[in-house]
Amino acid sequence: MNEKLDVRRGSGNVFRDHGDPDANTKQLKARLAAEIIGVLNERGWSTRKAQKELGVDQSDIVRIRNADLARFTIDRLVRILGKLNLRVDVKVRKTGNTKAA
Repeated sequence: MNEKLDVRRGSGNVFRDHGDPDANTKQLKARLAAEIIGVLNERGWSTRKAQKELGVDQSDIVRIRNADLARFTIDRLVRILGKLNLRVDVKVRKTGNTKAA
C-alpha cells in the first residue's frame, strides 16, 4: 500500500474547489446556516420551539439543520439571524484578478 496521494491546499471554499459556478453564494449560505444552527443548539431549541420563536415553518428549520439551503436566499437567512438577535457584517475584498471583462 504505497499509493501516492495528490494533496492540494484548499481555497477555503469547498464549492469553489469543486468548480461550482455559484461557489461564493453557496459558501455564504452555508456560513449563515451554520450560525443559525449553532445558536439553536446553544439555546437547546427544538424544531417546534424555533418555529414558534422565529416565525419560520418547521420544515424550513429542518432544511437549515440539514444544510438543504437551495430554497433559501441570503437575505432570508440574514433575517432569521436578526430574529436570533445576531447582526451580520459583510466584508468585500478584491481578488487577484481585477481585470474587467
